[in-house]
Amino acid sequence: MSTLDIARRHTADPLFRLVAYALEAAHDRPPATVWSAPHAFHIGSPRLVAAAGWPVAAAAAPRDDGLVRLSSLGHPAQSCELPLTGPPPPHPDWAARTYALLRTMADVGYCRGGIDLHIHSTLTAAAGLSSAEPLECAVALAVADLHAGRTRPRPPRGRLAGLARAAAPDGDEALREAVLFARPGRALLLGGHGRRRIRFDPAEHGARLTLLVTRKEGSGKEGSGKGGSGKAGHGAGDIQRAVESARRAGATAAWWPGVRPERSALVLLPQDRVTHVRTTVAEEFRTSGRRVPRFVNITVTGAARREE
Repeated sequence: MSTLDIARRHTADPLFRLVAYALEAAHDRPPATVWSAPHAFHIGSPRLVAAAGWPVAAAAAPRDDGLVRLSSLGHPAQSCELPLTGPPPPHPDWAARTYALLRTMADVGYCRGGIDLHIHSTLTAAAGLSSAEPLECAVALAVADLHAGRTRPRPPRGRLAGLARAAAPDGDEALREAVLFARPGRALLLGGHGRRRIRFDPAEHGARLTLLVTRKEGSGKEGSGKGGSGKAGHGAGDIQRAVESARRAGATAAWWPGVRPERSALVLLPQDRVTHVRTTVAEEFRTSGRRVPRFVNITVTGAARREE
């Protein structure tokens, strides 16, 4: 498979250029394939999901020595080199899920020669959207792409979802479906008869979908400054407080993006109430000595894709 000069292609997506350059910087070689996969979220039901316009990207190049070299912009000091066979050696926590998937795929014949891989997420864990499923899907698609370019056609996405499930059975299968099969402006309704796409485009109805993210309290840099008092101990109930404040100020709906409440919520805001909701929530948190939550705009986007 030929290499891609994406890092210097001015027409390429900036995220793809970034991970392509990072792979070259980390492993001294350009990628042969680059994929992105969107974060996904639930919409008020475990079986109703959609994809968000905040992706994870993976740049990859094949090897022939049975080794995996993993690096990440989020963990610049924790790159690692690991074997695809034999007992798994110690490795960083951030690489565990990716390494498990690569070994699972190698066990059934995908890229047994090894791989150089660089990953990057456009959202941090603090945002509350799971990066595990989009990371799995981006990596699985990149590995399958390398393998297909050498010996066989690219496997169907359903097959890759099954391999990701085998490597990480505790993952969210509904989110994987959204990552692999979503369409812009559509939600996926999953059930016994497969997946059904339902129109879900808040902008069409004069609304904005926003991820409302609370901030951790504590001493030091994260808990100090203009956003809060530096006190510890708030945190746990803050997302419920933020959602209630947003609803009082005009938000028309709210959902947890995962299967249970954590530190973020999706809220639907009428366009003419966006500023009022943001101002109201900020003022209520400042008044009570808590750090002001963040508002992250969410577009309902399509599935994982490859940079051509």
